[in-house]
Amino acid sequence: MFRSHSILALAAAGAIVAGSARAQKALTWQEVRERFETANPTLRAARIGIDESHAQEVTAYLRPNPDLTATFDQFDPFTPGPYRPLTYALPLVSASYLHEREHKRELRLESAKKGTTVATSQLADQERTLLFSLHNSFVQALQAKTVLGVAQENLSYYDKVLVVSSDRFKAGDIARVDLDRLELQRVQYETDVQTATVNVRTAKIQLLALLNDRTPVDQFDIAGAFDFAEPLTGLEDLRQSALAARPDLLAAAQSVDKAKTDYRLAVSNGSADPTFSVDMARNPPIPLYIGFSVNFPLRIFDRNQGEKARTQLDIARNERLREAAEAQVFADVDSAWATINSNLVLLRTYKAKYLEQAASVRDTISFAYQHGGASLLDFLNAQNDYRGVRLSYLNLVGAYLTAANQLNLAVGREVVQ
Repeated sequence: MFRSHSILALAAAGAIVAGSARAQKALTWQEVRERFETANPTLRAARIGIDESHAQEVTAYLRPNPDLTATFDQFDPFTPGPYRPLTYALPLVSASYLHEREHKRELRLESAKKGTTVATSQLADQERTLLFSLHNSFVQALQAKTVLGVAQENLSYYDKVLVVSSDRFKAGDIARVDLDRLELQRVQYETDVQTATVNVRTAKIQLLALLNDRTPVDQFDIAGAFDFAEPLTGLEDLRQSALAARPDLLAAAQSVDKAKTDYRLAVSNGSADPTFSVDMARNPPIPLYIGFSVNFPLRIFDRNQGEKARTQLDIARNERLREAAEAQVFADVDSAWATINSNLVLLRTYKAKYLEQAASVRDTISFAYQHGGASLLDFLNAQNDYRGVRLSYLNLVGAYLTAANQLNLAVGREVVQ
């Protein structure tokens, strides 16, 4: 008895877990973004690159290692007479250290730190572009879900018309060929539903891949508003926001600063660094002596001329790249702004006029056809017109949301939700 109760309890628990998995909460855009920032392998790898840059800072600031030399000379194991092989031995211990002048160490550290700063901005720019791809996938999934809902709604509406038409055929009100044509037309609406279903699954698969998530597609869902809104910011404000927020532009400016530091380091590396040495030895009859020396290289031929010239040219190159990045910022913002406004012009008309007109025409013609006041061709045309207008509107909303995402990418932050 106890065993049977345990089996039943386990089965009930399994059913509850399975039911909760199937009823998983639909994720909003903010939740999808948080999961992406935590789990995406590309971003995680890039963050490791930042840690590597910090490790290079440690290497850059290391001091040169001192050298220690020990020698034992004139050891004679073949001395005649009493065996004294150490009689003429000359032990020697010496230590030397290279002293870096002209702030080489400090400049290496400064260059490494600025390299880390550039890498951090480049990571932010990589995250910006990856979030653009993620948001596009999210919009596509939302659009596919909305289109599926409309396709199912159209099919349900058409099925109701078929029921009425079947009753009219039984009553002898319409011919058999008209009923057959109506039933044949249903395959178009079934096709829309199946196509939309496949599109929903495909969009979810792409989203799961970006999230590095192995959740089954049937247990994964998203939620959000699939609609458009008027932008509240003007073009000039968007341009200024982009100049302040774009991480690629910031990285370009930081690269110029780093190039200037690298030039200073190249000049510093052209200076000579002395090596200080101290040694202790025995030299009979002197039992112990201490000596000091300084080795100062003469930088007559090699004064690091090539690296000085290269780093100076690198400053000019990075300045041109920064100017190109700034020009690209303006081009990106202007292009995205033009696209989003073009979509808005059509969306305003559709929402204010065409959607309502298409629904009114469809309902009017359907009513008239069911009561013998309209032809079958008029009815089918009205159905197709309504279907086309709804799908065009949804595609326009999807294009608007994509353009809004493009504008957010161009500015470097979310200015259109």
